[in-house]
This record gives sequence, C-alpha cells and structure tokens, in this order.
Amino acid sequence: MEGYAFTLEMHVRDYECDIQGIVNNGIYQNYLEHARHVYLKQIGVDFAALAKEGIHLVVVRAELDYKQPLQTGDDFVVGLNMKRESQLRFAFYQDIFRLPDKNLILSAKIIGTALNPQGRPAIPEELERHLAE
Repeated sequence: MEGYAFTLEMHVRDYECDIQGIVNNGIYQNYLEHARHVYLKQIGVDFAALAKEGIHLVVVRAELDYKQPLQTGDDFVVGLNMKRESQLRFAFYQDIFRLPDKNLILSAKIIGTALNPQGRPAIPEELERHLAE
C-alpha cells in the first residue's frame, strides 16, 4: 500500500468477533496498537526496552472512525504514518483496509506522548530522531 511509512498485514481470529459475527469495536485498538509497536521496533524504538528504563510511551487521545466491519477469517492491512503534533506529542495516523478488496474499514488518529522516569512528558532521543524527519 502506497502513502504509508509502514504497513502490517494481519488476520481476524474467531475469538475477536462478537455475537453479531463481526470484530468487536474494542479489538480494532489492539490491531492499531500492535502495528504501532511493530513499526516502532522496526525504526529502532524498542517499546519494552524503554519501559524497563522507566520511559513510558502512552496514548493520550484516540479518535476512531469505523467505516465497515471485519468478520472472522478476513485478512487486512494496517497502514501507518507518524508525525509530531506538538513539542511533547506525536500522532499516528492509521487506516485499516480489508484484503484483497482494499475497502477502508477504519481510520484512526492516535495521539501519544512519552513520560520520563519522573512521570513528566519528555520525548526520548530514540523517538525524537524520527519525529524530526
């Protein structure tokens, strides 16, 4: 998929669906989070290693626009772009598309920050490098 800094293909598992046979609305946040973690790891920002140092990347706002549901067995791709929102905040713009038809399922804007070991907002150097690009 073009226009994204990162994409990740995934698959809907049976237990992610509700009684209506569609993916439960809360599960989409899991998909988005997993894609963010894989992306960060790929660019050299290790979420788990930062947490061990007392630096926590946290979500402060999530905006999700649901367009169509996914169902059991569907394959899909999460597209992601990251940009700075302010001195202490960054945003992930993420879209989910069903495969193979590439129908838009969900669009999201996830705003985050980082908290240093003292619990104060501070973007770590590893992440700062990528926000400056």
